[in-house]
Amino acid sequence: MTTDDWKNRLYFGDNLPILREHIADESVDLIYLDPPFNSNATYNVLFREHDRTESAAQIQAFDDTWHWSTDAEWAYQQVVSHGPKRLADMLQAMRTFLGQNDMMAYLTMMAPRMVELRRVLKPTGSIYLHCDPTASHYLKLLMDAVFGAKQFRSEVVWRRHAHSHSLGARQWPALHDVLLMYSKSATWVWNPQYEPYGDQHVEQLFRYSDERGRYQSHPITGARPGGPEAYAAWRGIRPSPGRAWALPRYNLLPKWLDLPTESEWQKLSIHSKLDILDGLGMIHWPKKVGGIPRLKNYSSDASGKIVEGIWNDLGVSVGNAERLGYPTQKPEALLERIISASSNVGDVVLDPFCGCGTAVAVAERLNRKWIGIDITHLAISLMRNRLRDTFRDEVSDYEVIGAPADVKSARALSLEGGNTGRYQFEYWALGLVEARPAHNQRRGADSGVDGYINFFDDNSGRARTLLVQVKSGRVGSNVIRDLRGVMEREKAEMALLITLEPPTRPMRDEADSAGFYEPEAFPGHVFPRMQIATIEDILNGRGPEIPRLGLSEAPTFSRAPRRRRGAASRSERML
Repeated sequence: MTTDDWKNRLYFGDNLPILREHIADESVDLIYLDPPFNSNATYNVLFREHDRTESAAQIQAFDDTWHWSTDAEWAYQQVVSHGPKRLADMLQAMRTFLGQNDMMAYLTMMAPRMVELRRVLKPTGSIYLHCDPTASHYLKLLMDAVFGAKQFRSEVVWRRHAHSHSLGARQWPALHDVLLMYSKSATWVWNPQYEPYGDQHVEQLFRYSDERGRYQSHPITGARPGGPEAYAAWRGIRPSPGRAWALPRYNLLPKWLDLPTESEWQKLSIHSKLDILDGLGMIHWPKKVGGIPRLKNYSSDASGKIVEGIWNDLGVSVGNAERLGYPTQKPEALLERIISASSNVGDVVLDPFCGCGTAVAVAERLNRKWIGIDITHLAISLMRNRLRDTFRDEVSDYEVIGAPADVKSARALSLEGGNTGRYQFEYWALGLVEARPAHNQRRGADSGVDGYINFFDDNSGRARTLLVQVKSGRVGSNVIRDLRGVMEREKAEMALLITLEPPTRPMRDEADSAGFYEPEAFPGHVFPRMQIATIEDILNGRGPEIPRLGLSEAPTFSRAPRRRRGAASRSERML
């Protein structure tokens, strides 16, 4: 795909085959991944041996523990047999040390994905792996084996909680996550990030002052070679032995200075440049006789304090305005810093475990191209709603790949992998009508409600409710009777049955017998209390009939805050 016909992409499915089949070699500038892993489990659970005959674990929405299973055993054998030798050797050593447990399953599943992520990364690209101290040291060894230990760039510590739960006196509270940064090669995109100086920092760092304000002094000598004049005395002062007069690049000097043009500046001798700067009051002369003069750097010109490897300035967790109800959601400020530092406008950002899409949303805002992948239709629905709510008609063109586009593919999804397919079909169908799932864990008995839609039909501020049930198999009038009973029990105004199979005449009669809902704000307008919509109906644009006041939309999902594309990052706003 060329730059001209680029379209951002959301993929539904397992990221391993998607990476292999859809993402080209060296096509991505920046990768951020936050792989699902239940770090809250105790070490006793994570490192417990499991029976290798255990059935394969399926990753469901919000169920982020991977287990040692027949799938993990098969993946292990594939990597050891066909993967890069260093990675195969490392994985075998890890298994000898760890045995067969959840941690080893996690590392085994991550190994082939790391190989593919390295393949798709451009030579100047970087990858950030987000994890916590439970697994960070194992993952670092894994990344050393895939990317090479020499390509390790940084370990960033992000303070993710302001306060910890008391763990008693036997261990230190856990407050941070780890970000492991690797590059593809010895050359990578890097844009330094800055944070504002606090008042105390200004007083400590900018110790001098004049009529322009507070300033600090920077050396104007360096070790780099120059012509004879660079080593000669200026104003009676000679640089220290082995050093020469050296000034910052033209574009790093304050823009408010009345300097010659850049082309004229380049023609001047070093002493002439020093004379101009001294005449403009930019040279700091030490009180000590014979002291080496230095260049003034005013606090008003400073970009701020360069961001270091411990990040505790981003706020902690996710603010209420951003919160979408996704348990592993990360704050936008975290992704903004990563994307701003390690990519440029127009670069491609990939998140292969994108969840509710924070990396995708920030990449969109910062005018990057993006690719998101997730294994649940719930996540895809969350992302689509987030992009719509955040950017509205400014959102870039994107396509969703892997989601059913017709009844045939919808039926195929419902039949995939037993219950897994049924749950994925359910999440997908709920997403079609922008309904929030009523449960976010694997369930036992069916409660009769799979999702709900909130809507407003007056100015009271109280949301009304439409309950949603999804059926992928055969249905009859008893389903309508049961759903009507749930609607009355829950005191909901309306209910909707989404069905893959066409409804029978008795089903429609049963639904009609529930009568109509007539909102006070819509006199003379009635809406069926019990509605039936087939997948074919919804795909053809015939969704549920819902009363909505004015142009308001149902606040089914927590609404993402409005943002504008191209909004500057925190660091860019300081420059």
